[in-house]
Amino acid sequence: MMEFRVSDATARHLHKVSFYAFNALRSLFPAASWRLYRRLLMRWFESLPDTDQRRLKDRADYYNRLIHPFLPDAHTESIGHFRFAGKSSAYCYDFQNMIRCFPPTLSVAYRFGDITEVPPSPCFVKSRPIGRSATNRNAVLLKLNTVRHYRFVTDHTRFEDKLPMAVWRGKSNNALRIRLASRFMNHPLCNIGCTRHKEPSPQPYHRDFMGITEQLRYRYIVSVEGVDVATNLKWIMASNSLCLMRKPRFETWFMEGTLIPGIHYVQLEDDYADLIDKIDYYNRHPAEARAIIANAQAHVAQFRHPREEAMVTMLVIEKYLRLSQQTRVGDVSVPA
Repeated sequence: MMEFRVSDATARHLHKVSFYAFNALRSLFPAASWRLYRRLLMRWFESLPDTDQRRLKDRADYYNRLIHPFLPDAHTESIGHFRFAGKSSAYCYDFQNMIRCFPPTLSVAYRFGDITEVPPSPCFVKSRPIGRSATNRNAVLLKLNTVRHYRFVTDHTRFEDKLPMAVWRGKSNNALRIRLASRFMNHPLCNIGCTRHKEPSPQPYHRDFMGITEQLRYRYIVSVEGVDVATNLKWIMASNSLCLMRKPRFETWFMEGTLIPGIHYVQLEDDYADLIDKIDYYNRHPAEARAIIANAQAHVAQFRHPREEAMVTMLVIEKYLRLSQQTRVGDVSVPA
């Protein structure tokens, strides 16, 4: 039987089309059906064993680190008046699917986009600086822009069967990326380069775009933060390739701040000076590489359960609404 495969570009296009078509259909569901869905989710949550409830509650408390009551400020918007106009539809669909599970009279504050600073008051965001809870508490994480950030892969190639080299592609949208590409663009153990971003002319560090399928041929895939997090980190950690990166500075729903070097990924120096040494080391110690890859895949696994993801989302939003001292959160009690 002939095997049919689609190109990375086609797969990416189909992924986007299905996301927008599915969510356009979901947006037609009446508001009452969303609130019913939340009640069902919370009943499922309450039926879970205590250990599972605590695991999901711990995740919710990681995303929402608020501990003190607060009053909504002037930047809040009522759930019933949330509109797409002037905003990214990728963010809007995700956010709408979450907040419509709550009464329309309640208000929420949010900031869409690549957020790299902590808001002055409690606010829902996609990303925040990694830090202690006291420093980033006002940045409440939600799973936003999923169409871009949550495309996991199935990798059938064993680590040992991949090319014993490092690969990276990404836009030249910050100086760190350009330095990495300039330093290793011609190294025999690397296939590293930037895709052209806003440079007025081609540069020596520019390389052609490379899709995920092609990058998965390599044992080592470098992850480099862009404006906030690195988009490729999720699919790298789901693969049989080893993730190499600096200690992350920002985090999202993927909980980058919980990743441990040497356990979930191989940490590189801030200037990437040890990249070749790390490639050489893990080429000589493949068992250690496989152990890190297994831990990375275990981290990814917790994001592959839609019902659990939805439960955690409800806990995060409910906690925000409860601490905002709004008069009515909903008709289902959730453990504090």
